[in-house]
Amino acid sequence: MNTEKNLKILIIRFSSIGDIVLTTPVIRCLKLQANVEIHYLTKNKFVSILNSNPYVHKVHVLDDYFQETIKILKSEKFDYIIDLHKNLRSLRIKLALNCKSYSFNKLNFKKWYFVNFKINKMPNLHIVDRYFETTKFLSIINDQKGLDFFIPENVDLPLEIKNEIAEIPYIVYAIGAQHFTKRLPVEKIIEIGKKVNLRIILIGGVEDELNGNIISKEVKTVYNYCGKLSINQSAILIKNSKIVISHDTGMMHIAAAFKKKIISIWGNTVPAFGMIPYQTKELLQSEVLNLPCRPCSKIGFDKCPKGHFNCMNLQNTNIIAETANQIYENTLFS
Repeated sequence: MNTEKNLKILIIRFSSIGDIVLTTPVIRCLKLQANVEIHYLTKNKFVSILNSNPYVHKVHVLDDYFQETIKILKSEKFDYIIDLHKNLRSLRIKLALNCKSYSFNKLNFKKWYFVNFKINKMPNLHIVDRYFETTKFLSIINDQKGLDFFIPENVDLPLEIKNEIAEIPYIVYAIGAQHFTKRLPVEKIIEIGKKVNLRIILIGGVEDELNGNIISKEVKTVYNYCGKLSINQSAILIKNSKIVISHDTGMMHIAAAFKKKIISIWGNTVPAFGMIPYQTKELLQSEVLNLPCRPCSKIGFDKCPKGHFNCMNLQNTNIIAETANQIYENTLFS
């Protein structure tokens, strides 16, 4: 659709890595189908995810000084706001800018109902497809081309890491997650590492570095790069990997953007929330089914509310490792 004038639209999504990556089809389709000038408001630590996106005209930072952010945004004179975060802070911004806005329906009541009564009333629809509800006013449709992730041209791996992994195929395992109940215990990751016939590279934040060290000491074919790389550098490793193993976290969605073969591991959250890897080769959703306590949260906890952590402690590491081995062997001989 071509509009009569070049509209200026502000997209709001403050966090986090995966949630921002999941908005990229909306960005692309708005730009290509309506030729709008797209601005994006997010937190400072996530700006690097968007800076190289060719469909984004300008990235704005949610400043600690809220009124300064409002002042800058007002000066842009937006025609519309697309709010893909929808919280009190985004509401304050919409009220302050006083222009027409369209907000994403987070379905919080249905999620609450699912968590508390274990009855799934969620639509059988991925969150990306639900995001597109906010673009109907411009007749934008999903082009079904999946997610985007653009690595800046000036970003590369540290030389010592490039040399260490040169010309050797590997699996990336994103061992982090924002909450403990989304992460497979260290001893289970060690079990996987010992059963996989391929080098494993661990990625994650500084907070994952200690666990990565424990795992790499136990399994000689595991290399720990947790806490050593930026988001974009981790994306380089994902892009060049044979397989990606990930918990329900942002790196899983970056892997989906590169159309990687993915093994996803689910703890307290469930695929039915609509956040599975989007339009890619997800070869295994590893989860412990029929637990009466699951899902226990739409986000996660610092410890298992029941104390047993069965959603992760009962994960079948044999199936995870065998799937990875079979994927790699099929890749070699296909």
